[in-house]
Amino acid sequence: MDLNDLAPQELLTRGLQVLSDLLGPAWTVTIQPPSQGARSSKNLDALVQVQSEGDSVFTQLLIDLKSNVTPRMVEEQLLPKLDLVRQVNHYTNPVVITPWIAPRVQLMLRENGIGYIDLTGNTSLRVTRPAIVIYTEGDTRPPRSSPARNTKATLAGPKVGRLVRLLADVAPPYRAGELAESARLSLPYVSRLLDTLEDQLLIRRDGRVITDVDWPQLLRARAEHLNLLRHNPYVGMVAPMGIPPVLNGLHRLAKEHNEQIVITGSYAARLIAPISVGGQLMVYVPPGPHTPDDVGDELGLLRVDKGADVLLLRAHDEVVFERTVWESGLHRVALSQLVLDCLSGPGRMPAEGEAVLARMQEDPHLWRSEQLPL
Repeated sequence: MDLNDLAPQELLTRGLQVLSDLLGPAWTVTIQPPSQGARSSKNLDALVQVQSEGDSVFTQLLIDLKSNVTPRMVEEQLLPKLDLVRQVNHYTNPVVITPWIAPRVQLMLRENGIGYIDLTGNTSLRVTRPAIVIYTEGDTRPPRSSPARNTKATLAGPKVGRLVRLLADVAPPYRAGELAESARLSLPYVSRLLDTLEDQLLIRRDGRVITDVDWPQLLRARAEHLNLLRHNPYVGMVAPMGIPPVLNGLHRLAKEHNEQIVITGSYAARLIAPISVGGQLMVYVPPGPHTPDDVGDELGLLRVDKGADVLLLRAHDEVVFERTVWESGLHRVALSQLVLDCLSGPGRMPAEGEAVLARMQEDPHLWRSEQLPL
């Protein structure tokens, strides 16, 4: 059965079974009967008593059953409920039970002292009396849903990249229609995606106007749906004369190919945040089945199956060539694209991406535009 299709009672039963298994046989987990006059609802919270055998001390868990938990839900629903519970009783601990919880939401819940149990192995519960400390890590990606349930826009796919790049590269305010026109996307699609981003607290709106974008988290969230070398087919090359002559040749070729030859990855990251040396030189080249070989010939490279020190990538979407920059004699991708590429790349590249992201946060005004491109 699809975990997302579980009825509330089944979700409660399975969630409490997870808790019982983690606590072990010396503990009892008991659902308390509803108080007299409590209103009936299929989503009614459950009150659960947890007690160790031979110990008179017990704790109560206020269970909140959710089919899905978003950052916006934590902020607007769970935190106000937590404040109310703590005003009434310091010894009742709120716990969310849901099929799956995203890593970012898990962090929000832990930071605010809210326990959680999901059915893929992610659990967090801290109780003072009796002493209970549980923390387990499970799936970092959601379980697959049936196609009929996939109605919301997600951060996967090339079209999303155009909007994500735009939101990161240009400071608000702006409206959905302006974003759709600038990103060359349909307004209904952009509207659905903005609703998803608002649920994730990656954007904030005042009416129909986007007033704030959490662009660092937005780039991280988008990178989770990318794999640099899988989404951008590449050809491995070796530079017989070393990398410096290749870099000189790239400067010339970028101008000849209408600036559609740009570096990314480790070499580009070192221009911004030099935290490492070496690594493969990664270069986006124009689309076309023979383009990598043609560019490789012009740069004096030799095609190899293993041991490549240069990777020529066919861009998955033209967005990688947008808002590129000349720096230190080289033509590189925009900073937002560089972060996406590094965070979704192999080896030490994610760490390089985080270093670039940190430099970007120091002064966004140096790279972030105040006006949408036409």
